[in-house]
Amino acid sequence: MNILEMILGAQESAAVRQLGSRFGLDDGQTQSAISALLPALAGAVNQNARQEGGLEALLGALASGGHSRYLDDPASLDDPSALDDGNGILGHLFGSKEVSRQVASNAAAQTGIDAGILKQMLPLVAGLMMGGLGKQAAASGAGGDLLGAAASLFGGGQPQASGILGMLTPLLDQNRDGSALDDVLGMAARFLRR
Repeated sequence: MNILEMILGAQESAAVRQLGSRFGLDDGQTQSAISALLPALAGAVNQNARQEGGLEALLGALASGGHSRYLDDPASLDDPSALDDGNGILGHLFGSKEVSRQVASNAAAQTGIDAGILKQMLPLVAGLMMGGLGKQAAASGAGGDLLGAAASLFGGGQPQASGILGMLTPLLDQNRDGSALDDVLGMAARFLRR
């Protein structure tokens, strides 16, 4: 299941209804908004993973962020801390508010939804995306073990994941030996020793 499917289907589409209610959108509009915002977020995750220490930072955020709560309990999206959390994610991924405005503007052109609404929605969608990534990593690992999750997701150098994690797989073979497993395990081990 990819991240978009996970978000749209979480708790029988409760996250979609929660966001729609908050921003005055129907389910179809909300699904369109999420679908239009996620690619930019995925691209930013992809780009950040290429940078020195980027994958380690992602693994750390997935291990300690508690973002899965947004999928498990979509009502938590209305908590002010969800907005703060999402803005922190955006700050890390995009680096500037101008990029967030551009992402919202591009999504508005695709969906016909007001860019102001999409800009307000973007931090919450970022939190949902991180929740989906965290759930995929936990489901792939033994007992939620992050190192096991990484090994399972990227085992044997072959893409094992769909969605955003599947996009990251080709970037993980840092030594270009045909196997991403050794690279991911090394990065995860360095992160876990800190």
